[in-house]
Amino acid sequence: MNTAVKIGSLEFKNPVMTASGTFGYGPEFEDFIDINRLGGIVVKGTTLHHREGNAYPRMAETSSGMLNAVGLQNKGVDVFCNEIYHKIKHYDTNIFVNVSGSTVEEYVETAERINELEYISGIELNISCPNVKEGGMAFGTSCPSAIAVTHAVREVYKKTMVVKLSPNVTNIVDIAKAVQDVGADGVSLINTLLAMAINAETRKSVLSTITGGLSGPAIKPIALRMVWQVAQAVDIPIMGIGGIMNATDAIEFMLAGATTIQVGTANFIDPTVSMKIVDGIEDYMIRHKIGDINDLIGGMLV
Repeated sequence: MNTAVKIGSLEFKNPVMTASGTFGYGPEFEDFIDINRLGGIVVKGTTLHHREGNAYPRMAETSSGMLNAVGLQNKGVDVFCNEIYHKIKHYDTNIFVNVSGSTVEEYVETAERINELEYISGIELNISCPNVKEGGMAFGTSCPSAIAVTHAVREVYKKTMVVKLSPNVTNIVDIAKAVQDVGADGVSLINTLLAMAINAETRKSVLSTITGGLSGPAIKPIALRMVWQVAQAVDIPIMGIGGIMNATDAIEFMLAGATTIQVGTANFIDPTVSMKIVDGIEDYMIRHKIGDINDLIGGMLV
């Protein structure tokens, strides 16, 4: 049976990927899984300059999910290129770098440097992070700003560019269509939902930043709905994200219109979960006598 899918000219051996911020750079999970079996990985958010991230506490468990306000902590693109890249370039899978910035110019310069790395398959342009004080989500909440950063990066980045969309908007379809029109090869959705938690005993916010991003099973129905809506409106592939905990969840996202899926919060609960999802999708195809996984994409019956 065929489990391969494509985004543009880029082929994935299967649709299972890991989501940025939940999988480190890859080596952190080598003791648990065979990374080469994955369709792809998205390494943690990378910015032009070193970022310390937000003050602690910046993660918290919630009902059916988790809050995070890490704030894109990373050592900057130069450290990625000079120290981390050579440790991961041997992976026999697609490697995407999640790119973020505070200005259009920062996005462009970061993408330019990653463009020089031969074994990086593409970038995930993060215009949707809800837990930084500047940049990030600000670019993904209006069509003009989403167009500006996507167009500028498209001018300098020559490989596959997927734009990560924010659910914290009035109409995510409009943003998806806008970035498609200026050269996005695909879109990934959804990023986390803006949320908060309060400790009733201390009467204080659980997070240092007060608000943060909600992920996990709690957001799956919203993510599934948004993937389906966007799939009806755009011609480019979708990476589906949001509360995917098992193979059944992954299949549902594909039926809604996703070409690939990303496993995020589930990695914190079970570091082997991505392998279980790969196996589970294959088992589903056998049970339902499906010879080509592409027949599942957008295959929801109405």
